[in-house]
Amino acid sequence: MSIAPHTILRPFGVNPGDRYHRRHAHALRASSVKATNGKEYGSSKKPAAEESCLEVLYDDGFGAVTMKDYIEAVRIMTKQDHGGPPRWFCPVECGRPEVEKAPLLLFLSGIDGVGMELILHHQSLGRVFEVRCFHIPVNDRTPFEGLLRIVEEYVKYENALSPNRPIYITGDSFGGCLAISVAARNPETDLVLTLVNPATSSAKASLQAILPFLETVPSNLPVIHPPLLKYLIGNPINMAMVSVQNILSPQETLQELSDSLTSMLPLVSELRAITRMETLVWKLKLLKSGAAYANSRLHAVQAEVLILASGIENLQPSGEADRLFKSMKNCKVRYFRNWGDRLLMEDGFNLLTVIKGANMYRRGRQRDSVTDFLPPTICEFKRTFSEDFRLFHQLLSPVMLSTMKNGKIVRGLAGVPDKGPVLFVGYHQLLAIELSSLVEGFLRKKKTIV
Repeated sequence: MSIAPHTILRPFGVNPGDRYHRRHAHALRASSVKATNGKEYGSSKKPAAEESCLEVLYDDGFGAVTMKDYIEAVRIMTKQDHGGPPRWFCPVECGRPEVEKAPLLLFLSGIDGVGMELILHHQSLGRVFEVRCFHIPVNDRTPFEGLLRIVEEYVKYENALSPNRPIYITGDSFGGCLAISVAARNPETDLVLTLVNPATSSAKASLQAILPFLETVPSNLPVIHPPLLKYLIGNPINMAMVSVQNILSPQETLQELSDSLTSMLPLVSELRAITRMETLVWKLKLLKSGAAYANSRLHAVQAEVLILASGIENLQPSGEADRLFKSMKNCKVRYFRNWGDRLLMEDGFNLLTVIKGANMYRRGRQRDSVTDFLPPTICEFKRTFSEDFRLFHQLLSPVMLSTMKNGKIVRGLAGVPDKGPVLFVGYHQLLAIELSSLVEGFLRKKKTIV
């Protein structure tokens, strides 16, 4: 998988007269990186026949990337980062959207600021979105208001180019505070927010209580305390589980987990730039100011909001997600119990599936149930029928029978016509337990949604 090359976009909201940005102006670069198909991204228009070519059970590429790829990408980006202000980049692996007039998705990263937390979802999101990620260099010390100005200017720029296209902003942790603040300051812009465990309650976190102590620690020391290290780079166990298959036996799962951890740990030790004490102290201060700014403007948010809550502190009845749900007008919440705080990097979590399931994918100002419909992917099919309903189907052992034109009864769906209407008649005493088997059968054999 290609990790290093990305298309770097010019930074918006940068004031040429600002002393900080003048000092780093030499580091700015705007490169045109070719996409994986060898053509310039956005350089030519698709043929009309190929504007929307998603088939039922298409391969969205989800699951092809592991957390080892994420750590390697972060290591490369921090190693090659030579300063400069915060900037946007286009992940090459996202490719070109395969739907007509695909909406724009802006990703605002968590506390590390690298912008690669979405790497597990790049391929799947790239099929139906134009994806941009926000990168904050490790040594950058732009205050929250400065970061907000950069994001806001880019949102205004994209909205001026395509005023009828919605702009999706996905904010993870600290990025959620940025997303809320942008939406509050731009109520007339058509925005759709996806907030993944937004850090709006970070002022109450235990790390903020020990901030005065951390400020006395030498700035060049690495962060080695496990809870602090987990806060910066996530839980190593959960990250290693991403590459472990769910169909393995307990013994095989343990072996796969051990191998995954063994291959990841040497790479984690190389992330010195984002695990320094100086970096942690600055990020905590930035988080505190961002949470205060966002909380003071929750009432002004007019955008559609989807909150994805996981981890103990975000769940009901007294969690932060519940408070945000009551504070914002057009808000939905999806709870993921028994999942970790770094939800985007958890095993089996598919962001595109969640957005589709919440009926929040649209390409215009209003959602159209027909034109905005996205067919199920092969990954979703396998997860649903090979994992979630696996035991159910083993207990029922359903058998499909159909009748050919000559009256012969055959096993399977060969007798069901490929075109034309089909009438389903259900027997009420079965309590609809045959419904999932019908859906699976038609998807598997006919690639038809019923």
